[in-house]
Amino acid sequence: MSTVKACKVCNFSRRKSYGVVASSLDGLKICGCEALDIKSEENVTIVLEDDGTIVEDETYFMCLPSNTKFMILQNNESWIPKMKVDGGTAWLTGNETLDEFDGVVTTAQKWKHLAHQLKQNLSSIILMSEEELQTLVDVNCNELAEEMGRMEEGARFLQETLQRVLDRREEERQSRDLLQLYLKAAEQENTSAASTTDVSADTIDAPTNMDVNFTSDIPSQSSKIGQRTLMVLKGKTNPQTRLSNQDLQLVLEEGGQNLASLLSWDRQRSNSLVAACEEELKRRTQQVQSLQSLSGCSRHRAAWELPDNCQAKRKK
Repeated sequence: MSTVKACKVCNFSRRKSYGVVASSLDGLKICGCEALDIKSEENVTIVLEDDGTIVEDETYFMCLPSNTKFMILQNNESWIPKMKVDGGTAWLTGNETLDEFDGVVTTAQKWKHLAHQLKQNLSSIILMSEEELQTLVDVNCNELAEEMGRMEEGARFLQETLQRVLDRREEERQSRDLLQLYLKAAEQENTSAASTTDVSADTIDAPTNMDVNFTSDIPSQSSKIGQRTLMVLKGKTNPQTRLSNQDLQLVLEEGGQNLASLLSWDRQRSNSLVAACEEELKRRTQQVQSLQSLSGCSRHRAAWELPDNCQAKRKK
């Protein structure tokens, strides 16, 4: 009488695992296929789950210890090592194992594993890195369709969707970088503006007695530019960066001729300052427009890529 041996069987994804008893290799195929709900045991291959060794010899099977874990593969399925999944998101993928595999995974094995993940659950796209997404995009469309059991048109649409996800992530990264630059510039502007409130010899050139007398005699109705702004404009280095957008607009409205009278400068110097203020105001406006454009583009793409049922829920 043949010895009955306790065995463990699992499917390709390792998400189904059962314990069975078998007295032979053929018996293991029959019991394993029944447990894993595989319709036919004729075209299956049994391998060791830990290293992928193909088990075909009856004597070798009998020499294996009890509770050895086998993997039953169908048709075009091939053994791959256990993949290590991030513990923080492992529960989303439904993977029960967090073991790190030994050995090197080939490119073919990697994309097939990723394709199998998508076949089981399309929402796993959000957990894939950009490198993994690019791997699936670069795969031949016919091979991807065959691996996932889809039509070629469906596989092509899937690759286009993955490419859009990659593009959206790149746009979001660029938006974040631009926003950080804008916030840094705004912080520097606020710091400079705050420093000009304390009129001292370290931040703003002290005006001469003649300048003080001159500015104090200017009628309030003749110019909208305040005395503090005039003192900032008399600074030596880049005074336009110390002014708010409103002050810059007032300088442009005054023009070079009036500004020359207010500051007791020659016309050429005042025109240069007006041009610098205009350039600074234009630069700030372009930054704001770029941020708004990128933000609007990201929202539009995100809404366009949502499935129809998600858009319907959002409208409700």
